[in-house]
Formats: sequence, C-alpha cells, structure tokens
Amino acid sequence: MDAVLVINADLGPLHRVTVQHAVRMLCRRVAEIHEAEPDQVIGVFPMPRVVRLVRYVVTRWRFNSGPAWSRAGVLRRDDRCCAYCGGPASTIDHILPRSRGGRNTWRNTTAACYACNQRKGDRTPEEAGMPLRREPVHPGWGALAGR
Repeated sequence: MDAVLVINADLGPLHRVTVQHAVRMLCRRVAEIHEAEPDQVIGVFPMPRVVRLVRYVVTRWRFNSGPAWSRAGVLRRDDRCCAYCGGPASTIDHILPRSRGGRNTWRNTTAACYACNQRKGDRTPEEAGMPLRREPVHPGWGALAGR
C-alpha cells in the first residue's frame, strides 16, 4: 500500500498522502486512524488505510476552482494515453507552445508520447498536421482522486 486517504473531521475526503506522512500526522496528533490494514503495524501504530483529521479544515476553495495544474495531474487526467497517437504517454505537450505564449493550464496541456511530442515540436497541432484525439478539459476533484 503506497497511499493513505486523508478525510476531514466531518468524514469528507481531502487527499491522499504517503504512509510515512500519515504516520507523522498520527505522531503529531493532528489525525487519528479511521481505518487500518488488519494484522499490520508500523511501530506502535496499525498500518493506516484512512486517517481522519482531529480538527475540521475549511475547504470551500477546493470546490470552486478545482485542482491546481500539475504535470502528474495532466498524465492522470489523460490516463497516460498520448493525445496524438493513442500510445502510452510519458510526457506532456503544450498545445500552444510555451515559446509562443502558451501557459501551463489544464486546457493548454495534454499527455503525449516522446515521439509525438518531438514530431510536433514548436508548432500547434494544426500546423503539425497532428489532430488531437480529445480536447483537454479542466478536471474536477473527483476525476483525479479516483485514479
């Protein structure tokens, strides 16, 4: 197990952390074990699957704007599938290249394999003759959390 779900004091899901981070939260007493792996321990703590924060954290901002852009998030959103050829993606591509003013945003980036990214180069998909298989979208929290 490599990730532990962190839930708010009201039992609403917040995010995932590593097991090491979860144990540190337990040691600092900012969280308690809500659900644990049976018959597995780390030191004095049962192996956590879900930890619950002791105090409620206000998260209103999360539901208004959605998750912040990240390379890992783009790859997760696109299921590590190249937007140009459909093969396995290992990198991200800027639809409007950064050299032309393209920014790191959800709608301007997509997952791509190395070969397609190199072939497209410093051009737009139309200029390179490489149509996108799907339009990039701004994902919600649920779209990234369940993968």
